[in-house]
Amino acid sequence: MKIEDNVDKGPQAAGGSAKLARRLRWLAGLILIAAFLVFLFLYRFPILFYPELLHIEFLKRAFFILLLCCLFCLFRILRGPTAPDRAVSLDILGTLIVGFCAILSIPTGRPWYIDIAIAWALQSFIGSLALAKYLEGKRFDE
Repeated sequence: MKIEDNVDKGPQAAGGSAKLARRLRWLAGLILIAAFLVFLFLYRFPILFYPELLHIEFLKRAFFILLLCCLFCLFRILRGPTAPDRAVSLDILGTLIVGFCAILSIPTGRPWYIDIAIAWALQSFIGSLALAKYLEGKRFDE
């Protein structure tokens, strides 16, 4: 028997299992997303919020896709490994809210949803700038 056979692999063995676990999480996530998208396009969703507003099939699907994206953003905000990851996710969430306003303005024909979307986009942009300055460690007047 060789001496090398008895030596523990150490960090290499642990790194291989961590890489396998990461790949399994990615695979499980991809399967979950694919199953949701298949379910989304094959099954008619019950309208959860306003049945009279979402009468067009495309708008229903777009609404629920945006809702799924919001859930992913909220997950990244809660589990983000770093503060910049959370900041980017918060910025994307603001963009998704603008998308919700645009989708709601189409079937209702109410232009004030677009006004809300423009105000939200401006506020989201200013908030992203302020958060980036804070994360960089600078003051707001610099």
